[in-house]
Amino acid sequence: MEQMNILVVGGVAAGASFAARARRLSETAHITILERGPDVSFANCGLPYHIGGEIAARDALAVQTPESLKGLLNLEVRTQCEATSIDRVGKRLQIRNLRTQQSEWLSYDKLMLAPGASPIRPNWPGIDDPRIMTLRNLQDMDHLTAATETGMRAVVIGAGFIGLEMAEQLRHKGLIVHLVELQSQVFPALDAPMAALLDSELRQHEVALHLSDGVTRFESHDDFVRCHLSSGLALEADLVVLSIGVKPDSELARAAGLQLGPRGHIVVDEFQRTSDLDIYAAGDAVETADRVFADQRTVVPMGGPANRQGRVAADHVFMPDRARPYPGSLGTAIVRAFTVAAGLTGWSEKRLQAAGRPYQTVTVNDSHHASYYPGAKPLTLKILWDPDSGRLLGAQASGFEGIDKRLDVLATAILAGMTVEDLCHLELAYAPPFGAAKDIVNLAGFAACNRRDGLVVHTSELPDDPQVQVVDVRGKPLADAFPVPGHPINIPFPALRASLDKLDRTRPVVTVCAFGKMSYFAARVLAQHGFDVTSFSGGLKANIDPRTPAKLPSA
Repeated sequence: MEQMNILVVGGVAAGASFAARARRLSETAHITILERGPDVSFANCGLPYHIGGEIAARDALAVQTPESLKGLLNLEVRTQCEATSIDRVGKRLQIRNLRTQQSEWLSYDKLMLAPGASPIRPNWPGIDDPRIMTLRNLQDMDHLTAATETGMRAVVIGAGFIGLEMAEQLRHKGLIVHLVELQSQVFPALDAPMAALLDSELRQHEVALHLSDGVTRFESHDDFVRCHLSSGLALEADLVVLSIGVKPDSELARAAGLQLGPRGHIVVDEFQRTSDLDIYAAGDAVETADRVFADQRTVVPMGGPANRQGRVAADHVFMPDRARPYPGSLGTAIVRAFTVAAGLTGWSEKRLQAAGRPYQTVTVNDSHHASYYPGAKPLTLKILWDPDSGRLLGAQASGFEGIDKRLDVLATAILAGMTVEDLCHLELAYAPPFGAAKDIVNLAGFAACNRRDGLVVHTSELPDDPQVQVVDVRGKPLADAFPVPGHPINIPFPALRASLDKLDRTRPVVTVCAFGKMSYFAARVLAQHGFDVTSFSGGLKANIDPRTPAKLPSA
C-alpha cells in the first residue's frame, strides 16, 4: 500500500485528535503536525485556573510534547512553523519556520486545517499597551501569571466564559477586579434571569460589575492604564484582560479559495470536508450543522466538538465506507464563578426570539438533592420546547450543585428528540444524598405538561398594569421583608381559599411566590373559582434583578 502523506495545520484539540486517530487507523501514513506556537496538545481550557493557582503545576496543562507525540504515535511535530499558502492544484502547503524565517513546500495527500480561533482585539485607541493582554496559549498564561500580584488592579473586558473565569481567578489571587460587559447582564449566552445568580455571586466576592458599558479607548501612563468607558467612567488598571470573544483563524483557507460562512468560518460537510474534498477542517475555525434545527448552521468554539470533529475526519480519510458523520453541535456549556455554576444546552429564549421561531418555556426551582437531606442547595432550571410537538429545544440551569448533571441529562434528551412529556418519566438516579424522588428535570416536565394541557398560564414579567391584581402567596413575614414591586395583595396560600372575597373577579390576577411552585398551586385554585389568572414562572428567586437593594433569602 502506497504511503499516505497527511499534513495537519494546528496541534491543539482538533488537530491533535485528528492526528492521533489517524495513526491508530494507519501505521504507514506519514503524519506531520504544523503548529505556529511553541506548544502542542495543551489544555487551553485550564489556562485561567493556573493563573489563579487552582492548577498548581504548569506541566499539568502541557498534555503532550513533540517528543512524546513522536514516541507514542510516531508523529512528526514541527512547532513554531506557520502555514502560509495552499497550492490546491499541486496539493502542496507552503510553510515558514518562524525561528529561521526559511520557507519550504510540503506535499500532501490529505490536509487537515485546525488553526483554531484568535481572541478579538478591536482597533481601540491605546490598545497596543503591553499591559493589555489576551489569553490563548501557555505563553499568554505565563505572561499573565508573571504580571499579577496581590493588590493589583485588573480590568477584565467581557463577561463571557473567559471573562468570568479570569475575574474569579484574579480575585482568588487577591487582585482588585472590575468586569466590564457591553450587554446588560453577565454571561450573555444565558437568558437574563438565569444569569442573576452569577451576577449576585460576583458582587458578593467584590467583583465590580460595569454592565451595559463598553470601552472607547485606553490611555497609557507609566504606572497604570486608564480604561475609558462609554458611560464616561474611567478605570485605572495595572493590567487589562480582553475576553470579548474569538474570531476564526481562517485566512489561510480564504486565500486558498475555500468556502467560508458569513462570519468567516470554514464550511465543512458531515465528514469535515471543505469545498476541496482533499482538505478537511475541524475545531474553532469551522461551522457545522446545528443539532436542534437541521436548517441552521452553528459555530461552537469548544474543546469537546473540536476533538470529536477531528476523529470524524480521520475516520473518513482511512475508512470512508464506515465513517460515521459528524451530526452537528448543540453548544452545551457550563461556567463557574466562585460557588455558583450556570450553563445551557441547545437554543436560548433570546436566540429563538431573534430567529422568529415559536417556543414555550417554564422555569422551576428545587434542591439539587432531597431537601430533607443535609446540604441541599437551591437549583433553578429553565426548559424551552416546540409548542406543536413538545420537542425540547434548549435548557438552562444555575445554582450551587448538580448543574452539570442536569445539563448533561437535558443535552442527551435534546439529541434523542425527546419531548417535555418524556421528561416526566425519566428514571434518574435517586437516593437522598444524590437526588430527589421527583428530580428537578421531572418537575420541569410536569410544569411544561401543565402548560400544554392548559392548566396554567405563565408569565416571566410582573405586570405594570394597575388593573392586574398581583397576589403574593408567600407568608406575611417574607412578603414584608422582601416585597414584590408595586402594590401586591398578600394572601398566604393556606388562607387563599378562605380569602377569595378579597379579590375582584372582574380583574385579572397574577400569582407570585418565591420559587414558582406555590404560585402555580394558587393559580389552579383561582382558575377553578372563575378567576382569569396567570402564574409568575419560576418565582421571584429566578426573576429578581440582582442589582435591586432587596435580596431574597437563599432558601
